[in-house]
Amino acid sequence: MAAAVSSVVVLDRGNNTTCTINLHGATVVSWRVNNQEQLFVSKLAVFDGQKSIRGGIPIVFPHFGPWAYGPLHGFAMTCRWNVEKQPEPLDNGDIEALFSLVDNSVTKQMWNYSFKLVLRVILREKELQVSFNLYNSSLEPFQFNMLFHTYLKVPDVRKCNISGLQGCMYVDKTKENGVYQEPREMVTVNHWTDRIYQNTQQEHVISNVVSGRKMKMIKYNMPDTVVWNPWDVTSSTMSDFGEDEYPNMICVEAGIVINPITLNPNNTYEGTIILQVM
Repeated sequence: MAAAVSSVVVLDRGNNTTCTINLHGATVVSWRVNNQEQLFVSKLAVFDGQKSIRGGIPIVFPHFGPWAYGPLHGFAMTCRWNVEKQPEPLDNGDIEALFSLVDNSVTKQMWNYSFKLVLRVILREKELQVSFNLYNSSLEPFQFNMLFHTYLKVPDVRKCNISGLQGCMYVDKTKENGVYQEPREMVTVNHWTDRIYQNTQQEHVISNVVSGRKMKMIKYNMPDTVVWNPWDVTSSTMSDFGEDEYPNMICVEAGIVINPITLNPNNTYEGTIILQVM
């Protein structure tokens, strides 16, 4: 069942350049530049307001990975967010919108802290900026993970190269969480890949995305980068992912994964990714 109209917010910059956010998880589910979709969303993605959306840019918070107290990758991607500020043009013609998630009885059952998490989305001519601002309104410090689980649309993942990972240590989740060092200047993906790269460079360039172009990802205050493709090995285990879809996506995800951040009361933490069509 498709999401109801009221659950979607659209930023429109003109020239067929748009960004669509589903309030379920404040998930960016579409980013079109000159009418060309840049993000992958599975044809089997579920829009029932309960399950996280398979594709786009889901938000991982406050936990990365399997979680004893709640859903995989935390509750941010399965909560309904509020519209803090409807899309409005900035002076330069870019479009900005703000979304927020505040602790409630459901989140406190899983994670007993008070917080406010604000997502800021800015749509530029050939750029999408997604930022978060997390405020600790509890009386005590808390630790958190945060990640933008970005699914990029690609014609053939085997032809993609990813820069900015050389020399980094990574946890290989396909090899019992073994830790290795990346020797390659350009990382390629030609089998089941699930790696958490630590302290990566601030910029990644991903080649051969939509129409054979390059995509630059610039990240701030998000030290780690996850690279994921389920291949046919694990795609068959996911009910909301087509078995034939893995060649057409790659996840390059900026985040705080290896070492959670400790945030003191009344303090904020901000992080940003900028996706740039080159």
